[in-house]
Amino acid sequence: MPVSPPADGAYVCHGVTWATQDPRLLLAPLPDGPLVYAQIMNQRLGVQAAGTGRWCTGRYRFVDTIRVEAAACPDRAPAEQSGQCNRCARQDDFRFAHQFHQGGHAPDALKAYMDQPHWLYLATFADGTTKVGTAAEPRRRSRLDEQGALFATYLAKCADGRAVRHLEDALSRRLAVAQTVRATAKLQALAGLRDVSQARAAHARDVDRAAEVLRELDVAVVLETWTPPGEGDGLRAAGAERVLYPHDLREGEHGLTPLSCVGSQVLAVLGHDDVGYLLDLGLLKGRRILLGSFNSPGTAVQSALF
Repeated sequence: MPVSPPADGAYVCHGVTWATQDPRLLLAPLPDGPLVYAQIMNQRLGVQAAGTGRWCTGRYRFVDTIRVEAAACPDRAPAEQSGQCNRCARQDDFRFAHQFHQGGHAPDALKAYMDQPHWLYLATFADGTTKVGTAAEPRRRSRLDEQGALFATYLAKCADGRAVRHLEDALSRRLAVAQTVRATAKLQALAGLRDVSQARAAHARDVDRAAEVLRELDVAVVLETWTPPGEGDGLRAAGAERVLYPHDLREGEHGLTPLSCVGSQVLAVLGHDDVGYLLDLGLLKGRRILLGSFNSPGTAVQSALF
């Protein structure tokens, strides 16, 4: 697929997605129109924040019994809760997925979606922190690509979403590993990355512990290694110098060219120097932005690796 920059204009940003097998900004054009999957790698991205409010990032809808797709808010309304307006929140059947295995309310479409095979995985980040997670069969690859991990392993394939979420809870409890990791923690871990051996060793240890627990529970263990996308090679390189971007993406103008991407974190150059800046494009989620010929303010470089 040819690389083309996103068109200049006004959007509500839905964040970074890996649904297309590469990192893209998911954008809802203003005032209306279908969602745009805008390629970002190795091309200049000029962004200006348009106001300080938060705006609805729509919902997920079922397109058949095994897949979901993002849908823009038809009103481009202000966000009320969980990044959604009240209308989109009411129509979002997928929001019940997290309580599904505990006997919570489940619309028929969600029941059909959860009835397909799901995968259990462990993902380990640059500071050695490990989380346990799940992914439906169609999201098996993109779910891990968007996590921003250095290492990950598929532990088991389960018959359905209910079974996998019970296993997720069991591993989280027995291994004392989290089910979520904050984006700010992922960014700081990448900023301080000197040597991947610590994260690699932590991942191997946690996978061994998880496999032992699963075998005790009579679960068939798979242990299939996830292969990280090549777009993240620059950020995963041990000892590669990078500095934290010193400006808030949610304010003012910014101009950058992403050279590497891990999850929603990117290593970018600004054009007027060769310094690699580390920043989280996920900060733009729920913000109104303008795309165009914008430039970053002057920067005072202070290395994140010292």
